[in-house]
This record gives sequence, C-alpha cells and structure tokens, in this order.
Amino acid sequence: MPPHPRRHRAWPAALVEERARPERIRTRPGGWRLAVATVCFGAFMGQLDASIVTLAYGGLRSEFHASLAAVEWVSLAYLLTLVALLVPVGRLADAHGRKLFYLYGFLVFTAASAACALAPSLAVLVAFRVLQAAGAAMMQANSVALVTTSAPREKMRAALGVQAAAQALGLALGPTVGGALVAGLGWRWVFAVNVPVGLAALVAGQYLLPRTRTRRPAAGSDRLGPVLLAVATTALLLALSMVSGLTVPAWAVAALFALAAAATWGFALRERRAAHPLVDPALLRRRAVSTGLAAALGAYLVLFGPLVLVPVVLTGAGSSELYAGLVLTALPAGFALAATCAERVLPRALGDRSRCLLGAAVAVAALAAMLALPLTTGPLVPLLALLGLGLGAFTPANNALVMGAIPAASSGTGGGLVNMARGLGTALGIALVTLALHHSGAAGPHRAVAVLLAAALLVAAAAWLGPTRRGPSPGRATGDAAG
Repeated sequence: MPPHPRRHRAWPAALVEERARPERIRTRPGGWRLAVATVCFGAFMGQLDASIVTLAYGGLRSEFHASLAAVEWVSLAYLLTLVALLVPVGRLADAHGRKLFYLYGFLVFTAASAACALAPSLAVLVAFRVLQAAGAAMMQANSVALVTTSAPREKMRAALGVQAAAQALGLALGPTVGGALVAGLGWRWVFAVNVPVGLAALVAGQYLLPRTRTRRPAAGSDRLGPVLLAVATTALLLALSMVSGLTVPAWAVAALFALAAAATWGFALRERRAAHPLVDPALLRRRAVSTGLAAALGAYLVLFGPLVLVPVVLTGAGSSELYAGLVLTALPAGFALAATCAERVLPRALGDRSRCLLGAAVAVAALAAMLALPLTTGPLVPLLALLGLGLGAFTPANNALVMGAIPAASSGTGGGLVNMARGLGTALGIALVTLALHHSGAAGPHRAVAVLLAAALLVAAAAWLGPTRRGPSPGRATGDAAG
C-alpha cells in the first residue's frame, strides 16, 4: 500500500516548522518562566564549556604529544567560529524562526560534543570543536531574543538577570567540574558531559519554547560581510596571541594587525553600501544599541580577564590550581547573586541606565582597590566578589536597554550582536591580560589589573553616554509569548 499522502507531506514540515507549545503551558500565567528556564540550559552549557575545556589541556598534551600552542586551538577555533557566526545566524533566525534555530543549535552542539569525546586525534578534535561552535552560535544568537520575546515587558530585566545567572553558574562550576572530570574519568568526559544535558534541553525546548510570531523577511543575503567579519576577528586574535608569547617573526604579527584593520574597514564600508547588510547600520545608529554593545564588550572583558590573572598569580605564589579555582569562584558567585537578586533589592524606580551606572561604578571601585592592594587571597576574595556584584547588576540592565531599542522582528539579530560583543570581550579579556603578564615581568599582575580598570572605566563612560530612558521600541509589545 502506498504511503498516506498527508503523512508523506508532514515529515518535511516537521523539520522546518516550529511546533506550538501545549495549551496548558501556553495559557498558564507563569508559562514564560518555563521558556526562560529552558533558555538557561543553553546559557549554562555555553559558559560551562567555555571554562571547563582549559582543564583538559594537560590530558590533551599527554595523549596527542602536542605543544601547548597546538592544544590552545581547541579553544581558539571554537571562539573564532562562534564570533564569526553569531550575527549571520541571528539574522537567519529572525527570518525562519528563533525556536527552530535554537533547537537545531542544541542538536548540532550535542552531536558535536559526543564527536569531540570520541576524537582520535588533535586535528579531528579541533574540527569537531568548529562544528560544536556552529551549534553554540545557533543557540546563543537566539538566547537573548527568546528571553525578551517570551517574558512580559515589565519582567524582561528580571528574566535577563536569571539568564545571566545561569551563565555565571556555568562559569563558576567549570573549573571545579572540569578538574574533577579530568582527574577521575579523563579529558574525553569534559565533552561527553554535554550530551545528557543537551538531550534534556532538546525535549524541554520542543514543548516549552514559544513559536516565533514576529519575523523579519530574508530579503537578501550579504555573503561578503560574514567573511570580512571572520577575517577581522581571526586576524586580531591571532596577532594578540602571537605577541603574548608565541615565537613568530615580527613581520607576521604586523601583517596580521594590518589585515585585521583592513578587514574591519572593509566590513564597515560593506555594511554601509550593501543592499541587505549583515548588520543593519540603522540599528547601530540607535544610541542605546551602539553604547550598549560597546559596554557589553567591555563588561565581558572585565569578567573574563581575571580567569587568566588569578590562577597565574596564586599558582605562581605556590597555591594549587584547585585553591586558585576556589578563590576565583567569588567572581561568578557575586555575578550570579547580583543578576538574580538586584531586581528585588534595588528600588523599582531605578531605571536601566541608572542600574548600569551603579554596576559600572562598583566594578571600577573593586578594580581600583585591587590595583592598590597586594594580589593575595585576603584582598582578592572580597574584591572579586564585589567586582562580580557590580557586573551582575550591570549586565541584565544593559541587555534590557539594547534589546528594548531593537524591534521584535530583529530580536535574533540583536541577540546575535549582544552575544558577539560578549564573545569579543571574552577573547580580548583573555588576550590582553595574557599580553600584560607576558611583557611586564614582576609588575605584570598589577599591569593586567590596570588594563581591566581601563576597560571598566570605558564601560562606565558608555553607560553614561547611553539614553536617559528606555522608550518603547517598534514591535516590542508584540512578543512571541503566545506561541
């Protein structure tokens, strides 16, 4: 008997159409919280993966008989792919469905994690990390958009705080979980641990995430824009890595910096002239968006810089890696506490811009004290916690300002821009701190703190230059929560 025609047509549709949530989930008053909790799976996994992989470097070097410079590409390839894909993937998700891309991202990320755990060589592992980053880009480009289009407008800042706390929790658990897995089971389990979490998130996302109600038609594609963006970011990060300790000719470093500058100029020129630009210049002309993205980059530079600095300082003084990791936990713990509790502790009348200024001021004060005091355990623990509190209060309010200024139809693009700024900030924080430590001798740790303080001051300046109030944005009132 031939297959039923309706059933035959349903299979392709099931793969390219978003499934509605069950009626009991869609109509319950707190249903949006379930959607936010589902997005937190991805936020947690992304930051856990970012902070856990470095613990596997020793095992990778031993098994594959590779140098540290070669092993570092396990992280570098992931980061470069992520930064290059976030914005184009966000734009595609705006056109074809943010829930659809988020779920496919989890599928790719989970499958690639399993492949990484089975990789027979370092080259194959790096290749699977690129695939894993592609899945992570599909998740991260849509995470902020799914939160802002699921939560009621008056709850958006609190929802973004919960998502930021999930990121901080993943970041905080990474060193401890990674150390335990590597010591007890081996480096392959650093990647295998993603598989059960990813499978659970796939099931939850299918039933708890809303469909995309507001879309931005894909009128055309900018193929040159993503290439120029990838070249610019890759060349810049490679050049910074080279001047931070790799033995390479000076002309190669100069050539990479020149290539990064030329590609950046070319990207800006291309986006102004393209009929369908990758990054809409009209969005960046909105002050809330441009200053907010600059502030997000600086905030994540400040957040991730200590992840390099503190272990180097403490292990150099004779402490163990586990002890250094426990001290460092004060930073993401403070971040998570502020991100989840600021909405209850701070006055409701305090607007997003004021919260940004307050958080940036606390971060500046913590780093200024860190610059003046010795970098020992006694001062570091409370100052790292204070720095985390400041950044945790700043980040959800800044995200709310940015996403509140972007039309709902472009939420995926906006979320991609926010996460791209975070990714660049993360990379620059690690690279600039490493650079300061490499070239400054005994003064290196305090020079690195000075770099972080300068970045925090730029964050405060960006917050000060931001809009005095957040006005309604076109299309924001009609989110996706009904889907």
